[in-house]
Amino acid sequence: MPGRYVVIMAGGRGERFWPQSREATPKHLLPIVGDRSMLAQTVERVAGVVPRANILVLTTEAQAAGCRRACPELPAENIVAEPIGRDTAAATGLATLLVKRRDPQAAFALLPADHVIHDQAEYARLLQVAFAAAEAADVLVTLGIKPTEPATGFGYIQEAGPWRTLDGREVRAVKRFVEKPDLATARSYLEAGGYFWNAGMFVWRVPVVEAAFRAHAPELQAGLVGLERAAASRDSLAPALAALYPTLPRISVDYALMEKSTNVVVVPATFDWDDVGSWPAIAKHFTPDADGNVLRGAAMVEGGADNLVVSDDGHLTAVVGASGLVVVHTAEATLVCPKEKAQEIKALLKRLSADPARRKFL
Repeated sequence: MPGRYVVIMAGGRGERFWPQSREATPKHLLPIVGDRSMLAQTVERVAGVVPRANILVLTTEAQAAGCRRACPELPAENIVAEPIGRDTAAATGLATLLVKRRDPQAAFALLPADHVIHDQAEYARLLQVAFAAAEAADVLVTLGIKPTEPATGFGYIQEAGPWRTLDGREVRAVKRFVEKPDLATARSYLEAGGYFWNAGMFVWRVPVVEAAFRAHAPELQAGLVGLERAAASRDSLAPALAALYPTLPRISVDYALMEKSTNVVVVPATFDWDDVGSWPAIAKHFTPDADGNVLRGAAMVEGGADNLVVSDDGHLTAVVGASGLVVVHTAEATLVCPKEKAQEIKALLKRLSADPARRKFL
């Protein structure tokens, strides 16, 4: 029987978690929620579904060493660095090639490295259902999150009714993928029902995703075929990646494949899920004090409420007479902002990037 693999995408920058998240130590290499890095937690979640030898990590050259330190139980060759980021469709193609070299008929999951899921047992059960669906038919499988609010920061998946029941769990056919909506549209999705958040978790077999590339992204598929041929004729994948990967089209897997494919099914998630996309989002994962302040490290609040204060390296960070703030102190940089302005951190980082004297703080 063909094998099962998991490929974890761990190349993001996690800019909204600056100043803890930096270019070489982004969000997924930090213990944003929990005692270990988010990548290490992701590996642990899937280790009960596939052997550790079948878990691969896609990252960047700047982050490769950090990923190896975070995952010492994985073989070193299982952590592969993209020479340059080319968005998620190219990463999907590279993941397909890496799995194909081990098993041309295998099914593999493509998962983000930086999500928070506490119910590991239910997650493992649903991931196994997704594998079963991918092995039962020529379909592209995604796991959909039931919306709890009219969020505008996620894409949505509209289901089209029952597809099959596998291992006692219902899998739904997918009608369409839709881009991030405005607030009114998001509210209409919740009222209508039958919509899921697109969490970027996919499972498919190698031949099925290759067929999707041929049908819907032929230019990218041609580049991937060239990469496969070049890698097959050399002792290492690295020279072929360095020469050809930067030439691949930059496009997301949602645009390239998922929005165009008609053979997509969704496994409704019944586990907890949070993409913890910004500093304020982590507060619900910790117990606040009597005034609603969440304090991590050597942090104090006097006469204030609803603050998030994070302090590294034993440095005492105190907030007096202020409320609704995010305060994050690290050895090299300190952030102070109102919670409702936390999304504007990316604008600050653009200014840092444009200033040669301050780029060292990225």
